[in-house]
Amino acid sequence: MRYPLAAAALVLGFCLRPGAAEAACGAVSIAKMNWGSAAVAAQIDKIILERGFGCTVTLVPGDTLPTFTSMDTAGTPDMAPEFWINAVRGELSRATAENRLVIGAEILADGAVEGWWVPKFILDANPQIRTVDDALARPDLFPAPAQPSRGAVHGCPHDWSCQATTANLFRAFGAGDKGFELVEPATAEELEASIAAAFETQTGWLGYYWAPTAILGKYEMAKLSFGVTHSKTEWDACTTVAGCANPERNAYPTSQAFTLVTQAFTEKAAEAMDYVNRRQWSNATISSVLAWQMENRASDQEAAEFFLDSHSDIWSQWVAPSVAQKITRQG
Repeated sequence: MRYPLAAAALVLGFCLRPGAAEAACGAVSIAKMNWGSAAVAAQIDKIILERGFGCTVTLVPGDTLPTFTSMDTAGTPDMAPEFWINAVRGELSRATAENRLVIGAEILADGAVEGWWVPKFILDANPQIRTVDDALARPDLFPAPAQPSRGAVHGCPHDWSCQATTANLFRAFGAGDKGFELVEPATAEELEASIAAAFETQTGWLGYYWAPTAILGKYEMAKLSFGVTHSKTEWDACTTVAGCANPERNAYPTSQAFTLVTQAFTEKAAEAMDYVNRRQWSNATISSVLAWQMENRASDQEAAEFFLDSHSDIWSQWVAPSVAQKITRQG
């Protein structure tokens, strides 16, 4: 999932007396959103807040709009580690201006990225392909599963918002007239399986995907340029509208995901706010963790522990050395 979003950081420094964090934190509730990167982030925050700052953390189920409404109106949960802000920009601006909510670090340092992707091995073998138009000129490189004489653009399941955007862009770029079929999987697992099969057989694949994800952590994919800049007007009026009559060429926006906390959290867990304002990672980092989780069939907690064990060079920069020692010692 870029406006005045800087958090009002409570900079208390790293020179706190021993035990101060434990005395101040108390009970904290964290929203565990229902997608991979956010779920792992919630587990990482739980571990760091408990071990490093002495908080007592409870994870609660979350999703974007219900979690925002609850945090804004009821002050609970205390924290949403990966909150995609596009859907609530106006309401969020009011909530921060009125000191109900506070925005921390942009957890996804390079943003949440959507687009049309191809395997990198296709670009290595065909360096002239860099844009969607370039790919659509070569249906032979991206055979449709049921009709190999035509190319395939892989879309999304019908209950995903990207189903409409992919279908509209398919028509806007005239993909049907260029020898392509739009293939819409029934489930996320079917979409993932189509990418895995392409890599296993070294066959071309073209379609929608996003980062950070386990698939892009496991398989080396490249995002194509749509050759146009993102138009929010067209996006809102047509690109995202199912069955829009006359879709125009457009590009996906880069979504932003921030850590969101309640004002009460900044008071009871003040010592942890510097951590909240520092904590971020790249898509490549979290995608690699999600890929490890998928390959090992690991739980979110196990994935969080794997991150802490294998990426101390990253997370140790988020906390004071004394806090890092507590996390490592108990890990």
